[in-house]
This record gives sequence, C-alpha cells and structure tokens, in this order.
Amino acid sequence: MKILFSKTYCLLTVLLFAIEVFIGTCMHDKYIRPFGGDFLEVILIYCFVKSLFALPVNTAAIATLFFAYVVEVSQYLKLVNHLGLKNAAWANILLGNSFSWMDMLMYTLGILLTVAIERLTQGIWRRKKLPDAQTHNPVNP
Repeated sequence: MKILFSKTYCLLTVLLFAIEVFIGTCMHDKYIRPFGGDFLEVILIYCFVKSLFALPVNTAAIATLFFAYVVEVSQYLKLVNHLGLKNAAWANILLGNSFSWMDMLMYTLGILLTVAIERLTQGIWRRKKLPDAQTHNPVNP
C-alpha cells in the first residue's frame, strides 16, 4: 500500500466532515439525520482513505464498506457496553449504540454511488487525456 497524499480527496474529506457535523448538530428530522448521515459517512471515510493512500477504487470501497459493517455489527453485539464504555459519550459517538439494517443499506448505497462517480469521472478524465497522449506517442505519429 503506497502512501500518497491527495489534495482533492483531502478537501472532499473536510467538506464532508463539515456537512456531517452540520447534520449531527443542526438536523433533527426523521430522514436526513438518520439516513443522509449514514449515507455520507461511508463517502467521508472513503475520501479520507483515498486522501492518504493510492488504492484502487474497488479496494478502497470494499475496505470502507467492510469497516462500516464491522462498526455496525459491533453495535449489534453491544461492544460499547462490553468494553465498559457505556457512559463514555465519545465511545457512543464513534462506535454507536444501536444496530440498524437501514444503516447497512445506507452504507451500501453510499459506497455504490461513490464507485459509480469514481468510474464516471475516471472515464471522463481518461477521455480528455487520451487525444493529448496520442499526439505525443512516438510509436503512432
């Protein structure tokens, strides 16, 4: 795994984090906070991973989704309680305390959208670079 800082993914991470903080502190509805937050959470984690590591899209996406699933399963198993951190606010914020199949769905949909956007943007950048690369190719003048 190669460490390679990406300014683009870092900026996306900061932006998504700010949106998550806004959702967590200001949104008190029945849809955006519970579902939108989880949807964006995996995209935030994906961008954070991609800001530090030069990983292929699928590898970063699968690792992010696996991480989100592990955290959600730890909620099902009441890991915070078993670790003796039931009253620790930070542990409840980071690990959560209630399992939800809807959270699993939102994580999955968030990663699917992320992969789709990555594929779309990679295709666009590849097409934009291709003609330029062909003009400088000494094998095919």
